[in-house]
Amino acid sequence: MVWGTDRMLKTQAKYHLGQVLRHRKHPFRGVVFDVDAMFSNTEEWYAAIPEDSRPDRDQPFYHLLAENDQSFYVAYVSEQNLVPDETGEPVEHPDVHDLFGDFQDGRYPLQFQLN
Repeated sequence: MVWGTDRMLKTQAKYHLGQVLRHRKHPFRGVVFDVDAMFSNTEEWYAAIPEDSRPDRDQPFYHLLAENDQSFYVAYVSEQNLVPDETGEPVEHPDVHDLFGDFQDGRYPLQFQLN
């Protein structure tokens, strides 16, 4: 089915786990720790975004361990609003080392711990 093929191509993630990204419009950056192939948050969250800047649901959405000048938090951001972070600087979010190894070559390698 052609529609299914087109949809699959649209929802293929551009960025990967451990990659450091920056928001296009807002002053924060973070490291990707999960990806949804398309919007998968609550309707309340989506409705809270001003309509003129509300992203299309049919694209990957990224979960980031994010930081700005004031705080650390988890962000949920559409692919259209992200760009690679070119600073080469690590993310200082306190949860980074729970999921990833040491920052190297501009990214974080996944770290799996066996209990």
